[in-house]
Amino acid sequence: MDENIGISAVIPLLNEEGNLSRLHAELSEVMQGMGLSYELIFVDDGSTDASFEILKKLAAADPHTKGISLSRNFGHQIALMAGLDKSRGAVVVSLDADLQHPPSLIPVLYEKYRSGYDIVNTSRLDTAGAGPLKKLSSRMFYSLLRSLSEVNLPAGSADFRLMSRTAVEALKSMPERDRFTRGMVNWLGFKQTYVDYEAPKRFSGTTKYSLRKMMKLALDAITSFSPKPLRISLYLGMTAVIPCLFYSVYAIYRHFAGDTIEGWTSLLLVVLLFGGIQLISLGIIGEYLARVFTEIKARPLYIIKEVI
Repeated sequence: MDENIGISAVIPLLNEEGNLSRLHAELSEVMQGMGLSYELIFVDDGSTDASFEILKKLAAADPHTKGISLSRNFGHQIALMAGLDKSRGAVVVSLDADLQHPPSLIPVLYEKYRSGYDIVNTSRLDTAGAGPLKKLSSRMFYSLLRSLSEVNLPAGSADFRLMSRTAVEALKSMPERDRFTRGMVNWLGFKQTYVDYEAPKRFSGTTKYSLRKMMKLALDAITSFSPKPLRISLYLGMTAVIPCLFYSVYAIYRHFAGDTIEGWTSLLLVVLLFGGIQLISLGIIGEYLARVFTEIKARPLYIIKEVI
């Protein structure tokens, strides 16, 4: 760590050409107002627009600005880690490039840090322009995560946070590839707190978290922090077996009573029930095995193409 850097800001991004100049101006104004030496680290996660060209211009005009271009799209969580790896500040703030994580909140996070917290998380109370389906899915996700894992995150948790250098180094020591940073930071321990905020409407562009990416993040979150899905498959199998045992006794009784009726309905239902349970169980086991497979290959988390 460079002792001359008081605070680092890490900003992962993907196709955010319309936001970068505005974000850079707001971050620079906030950082200068705090009176700390600082650096702004933008991590371009394989953008296909002019994002990195804009970063080159910003870095040429501002010595506090650095840009990292990854060789392809590795995902938001990995791009965030790349920025943390390159940060040198005594404290590090991470935020998104869509201006829905207001830079004006950074001094508040820093004051919480100065009062004795190693990690200052944020919790989004509301998002301007977000529809009811988006809000409902967010609440359902965090409710499911709390019930299936040992991670207790409030609804609205985000990757907008401030961390001490000690906490950053602890997070960097966790090299797993299927990352859910919010859960990993929660797992670290240290003295943590939350600051609530209202997220403004996205300044430019569209969200990069499609339904597919959100589902993958949810799957990573649950399987990274809990074996409960494996146990659920066991409980589901046991729950299905018990009524089938009673039905078997009933079927044997009817057989010896001599009034059984040949038919395929009950047989079909039993086969479908057990077939479904087996497929679900194999799918859950497969997800865990896929993560083991990914980990044992020990490939690097990301590859840097260019640094400015």
